Amino acid sequence: MEGQNRSEIIVGALVVIVKKDDQRSGQLTEGYVQNILTKSAFHPHGIKVRLTTGEVGRVKEIMEED
Repeated sequence: MEGQNRSEIIVGALVVIVKKDDQRSGQLTEGYVQNILTKSAFHPHGIKVRLTTGEVGRVKEIMEED
């Protein structure tokens, strides 16, 4: 799943984000959502979240957990 809809992202979900500094390189970071920072229901570049590691970025993919 892509991370453009706020309703699809829940706290504790495993996601892949792109941090602001990594937007040009496209480097992705994987982690668990601590809190959701975007207030709107939809964002074309991805919903902004903070991971449990403290890193902030826009969700590019929501990982399916078994």
